Amino acid sequence: MPSSSKTDIQSHDFQRLGLAVIKTELAEISALQTRINEDFSRACELLLNCKGRIVVTGMGKSGHIGGKIAATLASTGSPAFFVHPGEASHGDLGMITKNDVVIALSNSGNTAEIATIIPILKRFAVPLISMTGDKNSILATEADINLDVSVSKEACPHDLAPTSSTTVALVMGDALAVALLQVRGFTAEDFALSHPGGSLGKRLLLHVSDIMHTESSMPKVNESATVSEALLEMSKKGLGMTAIVDKQDRVLGIYTDGDLRRSLDNNINVHKTVISDVMSKNCRTTGSSELAASMVKIMEDKGINGFLVTDDNNKLIGAFNMHDILRAGIV
Repeated sequence: MPSSSKTDIQSHDFQRLGLAVIKTELAEISALQTRINEDFSRACELLLNCKGRIVVTGMGKSGHIGGKIAATLASTGSPAFFVHPGEASHGDLGMITKNDVVIALSNSGNTAEIATIIPILKRFAVPLISMTGDKNSILATEADINLDVSVSKEACPHDLAPTSSTTVALVMGDALAVALLQVRGFTAEDFALSHPGGSLGKRLLLHVSDIMHTESSMPKVNESATVSEALLEMSKKGLGMTAIVDKQDRVLGIYTDGDLRRSLDNNINVHKTVISDVMSKNCRTTGSSELAASMVKIMEDKGINGFLVTDDNNKLIGAFNMHDILRAGIV
């Protein structure tokens, strides 16, 4: 492995070198725009009408890109999985059925492991879409549809290491996945359902009803309660606030830690002062069906640490604060 002295390393302009890579790859991606053509449309139609699964395959760096394309397709409403072409020749071809569509990636288009399985795919009439850098290659000519992902140069200074070519193939895969997503009418909630364990899913799936405190866990006092009684309720429920309600549990106001500080500044008698005299009236409430993630911005913009949750008749049904949002992993 070649070594460099500290002086040699310091003499290199790493920023210039990095920018040169980005410039090269941007140019190759830009050139890809002219290849979003009839072949692209035909490939999308074939994938959209697939009755089985989309099977993606590729060797080496193309295989890594293929795995990412398969994952993107699967998470956006187009069931897909990756099959290693080397393993396909040793039994994994059994994973492919006549109802599937295969996407094969190869920059050269002549990868031996992929060329080996082409006759089997042909025998069972499995549709084949290729993504190659050579439209005259074996894979490109044998495929039902070839998507041209050729590049004029790699970002590697020796024009050897797969860089621009893998980036362009990945972008073409993204173009396929997103085009299919939109035609399928795939929604943000659909996306969340396939990502329930991640922060994306939590932001899109969790509603206020999923994180709020209800029944005996929600803080509330009657309008005739004293400030000291309200403080005991706040301390017991631990949300830094309490709702003030009438006999039908309709929200009349809210009392928070901030209200307490203001009350103490005014030297009130907490044992004699009625909570309705010092509560914040006309407080902002929310419904249980609101997305919990949408409440974060409101709370940040308005400097609100907690929310009361009401039904259509302004009856208290829950309460939550920023700690509940944090515990749910929404932010």
